[in-house]
Amino acid sequence: MNNPFQNAMAQLDKAAKIMNLDKNVHEILKQPDRLLTVSIPVKMDNGELKVFTGYRSQYNNALGPYKGGIRYHWNVSIDEVKALSFWMMVKCATVNIPMGGGKGGVIVNPKELSEGELERLSRGYIQKIWPLIGSDKDVPAPDVYTTPQIMAWMRDEFEKIIGRKDPGVITGKPLDQGGSEGRGFSTGQGGVYCVRELAKKMGFEPAKTTVAIQGFGNAGSFMAKLLHQLGYKIVAVSDSKGGVYNKDGIDPDKAEEIKKAGGMLGCYCVGTVCSLEQIPNDGTCRGISNEEILELDVDILVPAALENQITKDNAERIKAKAIVELANGPTTPEADEILFKRGITVVPDVLANAGGVTVSYFEWDQNVKGEHWAEIAVLQKLEKIMVNAFDEVWETKEKYGVDMRTAAFVKAMERVAARIKA
Repeated sequence: MNNPFQNAMAQLDKAAKIMNLDKNVHEILKQPDRLLTVSIPVKMDNGELKVFTGYRSQYNNALGPYKGGIRYHWNVSIDEVKALSFWMMVKCATVNIPMGGGKGGVIVNPKELSEGELERLSRGYIQKIWPLIGSDKDVPAPDVYTTPQIMAWMRDEFEKIIGRKDPGVITGKPLDQGGSEGRGFSTGQGGVYCVRELAKKMGFEPAKTTVAIQGFGNAGSFMAKLLHQLGYKIVAVSDSKGGVYNKDGIDPDKAEEIKKAGGMLGCYCVGTVCSLEQIPNDGTCRGISNEEILELDVDILVPAALENQITKDNAERIKAKAIVELANGPTTPEADEILFKRGITVVPDVLANAGGVTVSYFEWDQNVKGEHWAEIAVLQKLEKIMVNAFDEVWETKEKYGVDMRTAAFVKAMERVAARIKA
């Protein structure tokens, strides 16, 4: 299994070499500022006590308060949390928002917990980390398997402990509790702005541009719908149960309806919820696996699921002309090298999926100022930030003759290094 923190450090070293990063800054950036491990005792519904392990990594706050999600997952590890907090630092610096990098996680399968147990776990986590967070210190947010409701419990617990209101302590809250308009689809929206800018640079016409999206969750499904509305031809989508390929194009709303009704995405070919046996495996429309979707002959491939999907083992078989990473860390450093040599453009996660953290920053900004912005204002601000960041990364790529990920890291490190030195 790829160690995510080793991957992150390989990316840092590569950028440092190209830009001649100051040796002292390079040393500082090899470790998080602070790494917290906590034990969270939770009284379960059956009366038994269970102790869960949680983490919070505060990577670097040179540009502003630490910022990053909290995930509830059975595979959470220290290396994963460290890597994700590092990437958050790079992501915030890439899009030039005044936030640092943080990340948290609890080792748990939240699907096995009742609502009451989930609430007690969430409040228990805050009871352990509260001295280190706050709107001026560290601002957590939702991530894998955490929700606006969980954020609301966490904020409530934090405010109870400190004895005053601090709405900006956590982002990704429900709208009626200080959440931001547009947050629900901001990651997908930011990705769409990147696709649009990439299409201009590569001379793609939307109507003639084919797109495959691996991962039909929140971000992936929103991106599919938005691109479909702009006239792009979505030819394949997949989720954890498999996917569907249709040469003539897919209507993402219809695919979502089938999924919500409990059907597999492959049932799209049948037009209604169906059994596995009924899904065709040849012809114009057919069922497809998560591995196959990566190797389709399309213009743009969007990995929007999990990390380490494109590796040295399958990078030679990728046929897409460009990859836009909506997931975190879907491409390994070895795969990056192969794709770059093959002339495949990769818009990296630290740029392509930064719409989420950007709108989280907007939420924090609104909370701190006591304001609430309309959705149109949020999207206008988001578009400006994403387009500027895309152009800067593209320019840096051209200047150094490197891939876009390395260019994004160089741009981010310039900003972080300048602030550390100052």
